[in-house]
Amino acid sequence: MSLILNVLWFIFGGFAAGIAWIIAAGVLCLTIIGIPWAPSAFRIGLMSFFPFGQEAVPKSLITGENQTFGCVLNVIWFVFAGWWLALAHAVLGVLWCITIIGIPFGYAHFKLAGLALAPAGREIVQTH
Repeated sequence: MSLILNVLWFIFGGFAAGIAWIIAAGVLCLTIIGIPWAPSAFRIGLMSFFPFGQEAVPKSLITGENQTFGCVLNVIWFVFAGWWLALAHAVLGVLWCITIIGIPFGYAHFKLAGLALAPAGREIVQTH
């Protein structure tokens, strides 16, 4: 089921969302100040291509390390970019959920909205 949903997602907007996040990661790399957030934007971009069957989990669950620096990065990210990126994904999620057939796509946008709020210190893992 994840394969079918991922293919449909990719066709109906996932490709555009993934490319937008990858471009954003590239732009962040061009600025010295944005370099710490570029890997997070790149991870969101990769998850945006195929979000079904993937989850974002805290790195501390995988490595057991303290993520203090990631917390600081997330606070700065939230203030300058995270809230409006998450809002955009949430609005798209609501619009997709209005149509009955779009509910899975709305769910994927809600997952991406949560990740866009605080992406630093997260890893993308397969759920199946």
